[in-house]
Amino acid sequence: MKRSRTVVTGIGLVTPGGVGADATWQRLCLGAPTASTDPGLAGLPVDFSCRVRDEELAAALGRGLRWRTDRFIHLALVAAREAARDAGLEPARWDADRVAVVIGVGSSSHDTDVHVLRCLTSGAYRKISPTTVPRALPNMAAGEVAADLGAKGPGFGVSTACASGATAIGIGRQLLNAGMCDIALVGGAESACGPLSSTGFWRLGALSTRCHDPVGASRPFDAERDGFVLGEGAGVLVLERAEHAHARGARGKAVLSGFGATSDAHHPTSPHPEGEGAERAVRAALAEAGLTPADIDHVNAHATSTPLNDRSEAAVLHRVFRRPPPVTATKSILGHSLGAAGAVEAAVCVLSLHHQTIHPTANLGTPEPGIDLDIVTKAVRVCRIETVLSTSFGFGGQNAVLVFHTP
Repeated sequence: MKRSRTVVTGIGLVTPGGVGADATWQRLCLGAPTASTDPGLAGLPVDFSCRVRDEELAAALGRGLRWRTDRFIHLALVAAREAARDAGLEPARWDADRVAVVIGVGSSSHDTDVHVLRCLTSGAYRKISPTTVPRALPNMAAGEVAADLGAKGPGFGVSTACASGATAIGIGRQLLNAGMCDIALVGGAESACGPLSSTGFWRLGALSTRCHDPVGASRPFDAERDGFVLGEGAGVLVLERAEHAHARGARGKAVLSGFGATSDAHHPTSPHPEGEGAERAVRAALAEAGLTPADIDHVNAHATSTPLNDRSEAAVLHRVFRRPPPVTATKSILGHSLGAAGAVEAAVCVLSLHHQTIHPTANLGTPEPGIDLDIVTKAVRVCRIETVLSTSFGFGGQNAVLVFHTP
C-alpha cells in the first residue's frame, strides 16, 4: 500500500502547566518550573512533585466518570476531548468504525494499589471498590477514551515505560499507513506522583532530592543535576492521512514524517552508556522521514535531569548531528510524566512548529563539561523551524523517536 503523509490535525494537553494546549504552551514559554511541595508526599524522603491542579482537572472532566475511573484516565479523557475539538471533529458524525485510539501508559494506577493495600492490611475488605480492577488496567485509558468519544476502530494500550506516549503515536501512524483507520487519537497519560512511585524511584536513586528547592530541582544537562522530578499529565494528538483531512476541510498543523523504535538490550533501568540503542532510533526516524541530520532544526530532548541519561543523550546528539541544532528540555518545567512524557513533548514539538518558537530550558546554571549543546535557556528563541525531532527513552531500554515537520 502506498504510504500517505500523516498529518496532525488536533492537539490536547493536560499538564502541571495548565489544562489545555494554550495554557501549557504559555507556561513553557515563561520558563517557570511547576514543581512544588506535595502534601500527598509529606514525610517521605522526596516530598515534592509536578501535579496537575485538581480544581482545573475536575472542572474540565465533569462528574460522570470520576467515581469509577482513575486519575490517569481522567487526564487522558480531558486531553482527548480537547484534541478532537481542536481537529474540528464531531464524534456524533464520524465513521466510528474507522477511528482508532492508542494511548500509552507506563505504570497506571499506583494510588489505587496503595489504597487496596491499606484496606487489605486493615481487614477493611468492603472498602475495596468493585471498580478496582478495571480502573487500574493500563489499557483502560484507551478504552475509556474510545467509549467517551464513540471510537469503534482499533484500540490499544501501549506500555514502553517512559517511551509509551511516543510509541503510541508511532503505532497510530502505522495503523493509518496500513489502512486500518482514517483517524487515530494517539498519545499518553500518566498519574504517578503518589507515595509508591516517589519512594520507589527514590530508592532507585533516580529522583532529585532537592526538597529545599523544588523549583530548581529539575535541571537537565546542568552540572549539579541529581535526578528527575515526578510529574503527571496527558498529551493526545489527532492523526489523519493528509487526503482524509483535506477531504473534510481540516488543516494539518504538522506532518508526522518519521518514527524510530529500538531496544538497548542492556539493562533494566540504566541507559546504554554510549546511547547505542537511542542512536539507532534517531537514525531510523530520520531514515523513515527521508531526512538527513542536517535537515533537523530543533530537538526536544528526553533530558530527564538524571546524570546518566543526560550524558548519554548528549553523546548521541553529538554523534548523529556533529553540530546539534538548538535543544530544549520540557521536563525542566513540567517534570517527568513517565508514560505521558513522549506524547506531551510531541505536542510541544507541534506547537513549536506552529509558533516558530523554542521554549527555554529552566534551571540550567552551569552545563556539565563536555555536553556542549546549544541549549535554549533564559528566554524563548524565535527562529525558523521546519523540522523537529523528539526523543523518548524508557526503562527496559526501549527507545522511541519522532520527527515532525511543517505541513
